[in-house]
Amino acid sequence: MLRWTVIFLIVAIIAAVFGFGGIAAGAASIAKILFFVFLIVFVISLLMGLVRGRP
Repeated sequence: MLRWTVIFLIVAIIAAVFGFGGIAAGAASIAKILFFVFLIVFVISLLMGLVRGRP
């Protein structure tokens, strides 16, 4: 999921350089959403690992 975030971020940067405002804004917003989803999933998995403990 983090890979998709980076891909959409790169697409947004390239689109912004070439002046495609709508595409850049769309790709940047998708990248932002995916990044926050990745962070939430990471924190949940980290907490689940701490709750279960080490075998």
